Amino acid sequence: MQKQQGFSLVELVTTITLIAILAVVVLPRFFNSSSFSAYTLRDEFISELRRVQMMAMNNQDRCYGVEVSANDYRMMAYQTDCTSVIVSGNPQTLPSQSSLTLNGSNDFALLFDRHGVIAPTCSSGCIIKVVADESLDLTIESQGYIHGR
Repeated sequence: MQKQQGFSLVELVTTITLIAILAVVVLPRFFNSSSFSAYTLRDEFISELRRVQMMAMNNQDRCYGVEVSANDYRMMAYQTDCTSVIVSGNPQTLPSQSSLTLNGSNDFALLFDRHGVIAPTCSSGCIIKVVADESLDLTIESQGYIHGR
C-alpha cells in the first residue's frame, strides 16, 4: 500500500482564507498613507481642551485658555481679569504639514469661563478644522461639550 502525501481540501481552504484576511486587513496599512496623524492630532487637542476646561471649572479665581498659533498650541492661565498672563504652558508643536484652524485663521485663542464654556468665541458653538493627512472637524458646542465629528 502506498501512502499519499499532500494537503487536504480543508487545510488548503483554511490557508487561503487566512492569507485573504491578511491581504485585506494588514497589507493596505503598509502601502497606503494613513490618516492616523489627523485622528491623533484631533484627539490630543480635544484632550488638551478638556483638561483646560476642567481647570477653569475647578479654579474659580483664574481664567484658563488655549492659544493656538500656526506652529503650536499651549495652555494659558490668566488673572481674574482674563487678560494678564500668570502661566504660559509648554508649547505642543504641531506635526509638519498639519494645522488647526478656526474660521479660516490658524492663530486664535479659546478662553474658558467658570462654567467651562468658551466665551465669546464659541458662545453659539464652533468648529475647529484639524488638517494633517486628511481634514477632520472638532466641534465645541455652545454648552461647552467638546467632541470630534
